Amino acid sequence: TQRLHSGASLGPFDGVPFALKDILEIEGEVTTAGCAEWIDRRSTTTAEVAKRLLRSGGILLGKTKTVEFAMGGWGTNQRMGTPHNPWDDAVRRTPGGSSSGSGAAVASGMVPCAIGTDTGGSVRLPAAFCGIVGLKTTEGLIPTNGIVPLSHTLDTPGPMARSVSDAVTMFEAMVEHPSSIELPEDITGLKIGYLSDGEREGIEKDQLDAYDNALRTLANLGATLVEFDPPKPFEDMKEATFVIVTAEGYFHHREIMNEPEAKVDENVRKRFLPGASISSTDYVAALLERQMDCETFLQSIEGVHALVTPTTPMLPPPVDEANEDSTPARFTRAINYLSMCATSIPSGVTDNQLPTSIQIACRGGDEITSLQIAAAYETARGELPAPTLYA
Repeated sequence: TQRLHSGASLGPFDGVPFALKDILEIEGEVTTAGCAEWIDRRSTTTAEVAKRLLRSGGILLGKTKTVEFAMGGWGTNQRMGTPHNPWDDAVRRTPGGSSSGSGAAVASGMVPCAIGTDTGGSVRLPAAFCGIVGLKTTEGLIPTNGIVPLSHTLDTPGPMARSVSDAVTMFEAMVEHPSSIELPEDITGLKIGYLSDGEREGIEKDQLDAYDNALRTLANLGATLVEFDPPKPFEDMKEATFVIVTAEGYFHHREIMNEPEAKVDENVRKRFLPGASISSTDYVAALLERQMDCETFLQSIEGVHALVTPTTPMLPPPVDEANEDSTPARFTRAINYLSMCATSIPSGVTDNQLPTSIQIACRGGDEITSLQIAAAYETARGELPAPTLYA
């Protein structure tokens, strides 16, 4: 307060309260990574991205719940508890994961913004299910040191907030050299790819209707819409993604997952243990396949500024109906695999008062275009109702 009154503000993030997903280390504080075995584990270091936010004057309010070791897209946690999705006070619905607590805390008004991490959708899925904005940053743009790893190849930290402008303010403070980001307001002439008929299959009607409405809004804003048929279907990218994430995740957490008596989420254990049987040959082959797929994909979108998809094919299901052997990450995990960046932004609210969402994906390093399109769309879309459990 003294800095602000004296005119010595540290920047736009000075004095902003925020929360951290509980896989980010804060020296001297407990970091559980969503694991009951780590309930008394104290960090010996502070995550670099947390240092940057604190140096920018941010006020850390606390940590938020996470899927154990960030390995899951529904947001559930058997041992440490599943955050309540604030859009439904009658039915306990999944908040999306793995940054479940960050999504629920921001959506409910507990904090204006929070940090999540994204390996296959873990910022964007809770953003979608909780009706907020989430930015998946390009891998390598923001350091992951001091963040409990899942996949050191694919992990990326990103901001979660209730508006694009708030997400931008947090993003500014997260990068190495903080500076003010000015987003061009006009998206006239930008070429935006949309899903081909084959990729639309399996999307719930409410999500699909909201997606089509969003495309019409973008067209009315002057964007040029072009149908996009990926050289490899999004769903076909899951195998190499599975190998990379499972092999690396098992490497990092094999000791606790191999201990039969360890107090771990059994759904998460089932996801990690296949990593024990992935050979070095299969792992390297998956990395090389990813490299080739990235090159082919980038060639296929030459001249296209962004791809827009639903963030997830479905609305947030009740917790007891979530299929823990599946994932809502059909459209999000491909973006990590292809080394792209993406903004998830609410596209509406259904008649049952549940949020829908779109994902605006751009080439790696082009966060500005993704946020520019998101900001223009947000303005044209207008205000949306607050969740039932908004503080």
